[in-house]
Amino acid sequence: MPGFVLLVRPRGDEDPTMRVGITVSKKIGGAVVRNRMKRRFRELARAVLPAHGIAGADHVLIGRSGGIERPYARLQDELERALKKLAR
Repeated sequence: MPGFVLLVRPRGDEDPTMRVGITVSKKIGGAVVRNRMKRRFRELARAVLPAHGIAGADHVLIGRSGGIERPYARLQDELERALKKLAR
């Protein structure tokens, strides 16, 4: 099971800009844990979305409980695979 849930919704407004939203609920942990996870997700979005994201869509990453312990490289691989799967 991946460390996040990815939601992608095309906006349909002819603007090619990719927007990103990140959410981590209190069920995941305290503020320190949630903020750490959000920082990791922001960096993932900066690294992966320009190459693999869908233009003109909103991308939302929802943190899951196993995501904070996962190595960064594994999260990056999971996000790239999910975006490639959506692009098909």
